[in-house]
Amino acid sequence: MTTRTDFNDRMLSLGLARVAEQAAIATVDLIGRGDEKAADQAAVNAMRQQLNMLDIAGVVVIGEGERDEAPMLYIGEEVGTGNGPGVDIALDPLEGTTLTAKDMPNALTVIAMGPRGSMLHAPDVYMDKLAIGPGFASDLVTLDMSPRERVAALAKVKGCRERDITVCVLERPRHEDMISEIRSTGAAIRLITDGDVAGVMHCAEPHLTGIDMYMGTGGAPEGVLAAAALKCMGGQIQGRLLFRNDDERARADKAGITDLDKIYTRDDMVTEDVIFAATGVTTGSLVAGIKREIGYYTTETLLMRSKTGSVRRMTYRNPMQ
Repeated sequence: MTTRTDFNDRMLSLGLARVAEQAAIATVDLIGRGDEKAADQAAVNAMRQQLNMLDIAGVVVIGEGERDEAPMLYIGEEVGTGNGPGVDIALDPLEGTTLTAKDMPNALTVIAMGPRGSMLHAPDVYMDKLAIGPGFASDLVTLDMSPRERVAALAKVKGCRERDITVCVLERPRHEDMISEIRSTGAAIRLITDGDVAGVMHCAEPHLTGIDMYMGTGGAPEGVLAAAALKCMGGQIQGRLLFRNDDERARADKAGITDLDKIYTRDDMVTEDVIFAATGVTTGSLVAGIKREIGYYTTETLLMRSKTGSVRRMTYRNPMQ
């Protein structure tokens, strides 16, 4: 019988890194080839194969979609050998399928693992997100503030001008008004075409990425993955689920969510210590992409444990098969 006390994050972390690495390597011949679906499927296949080698009784709580939408790594799918601790798994086998297909920066393979019941079972709907880095009061910026107020509050505490703040935003028509309001403060905006897990993670290391804040709407599952990353790296994220129709509200009900207006903090979305791994597919601000050299591939993986706050960068040289 497994219990949550069996979750040995230290022993499982290297196995999790291998899951992310192999998913990334599986995409190598599809980078820049214009086929998003093939790249995503290759990553899914490799990630599932590696997960099933781990001695865990895993359940996918953030995955490729509902069971009837995704043949593998669907929400609720059981993975692992079954001979180990019960764990929740949140994953995005290829965060940035379009980025991969077009060979653009910041495509990642991403996976997080925690004790059973430790992660929000977020339905596949939109989430309004707001994130900043570590070292700030929890109520410094909130989703109830306007974009202008958020920029002003962060600049004041950082002791800088509003024009010295850089905000990361997903480039979508729905964000046009927000972008205009942010720019009216003098703040800079770094627009990203895809990959908002990486966008949120950028806030945790502003000295490396130049990003101070992330805001805007994106997928709720990606919000939980980003919260898992910030649980390890430090930083804050708030999220509020957005529902466009009754079908999406029904998805929330199915996931056990009753308060449809709740603002979730990082620790609401990820309630216990987790481990997190992300491997670069294409080079970005966080990690290097896959390098193809004679006879082998080299990957870089970010492996993190929230329990210790450790952040490990791992370079893996893998001989070509």
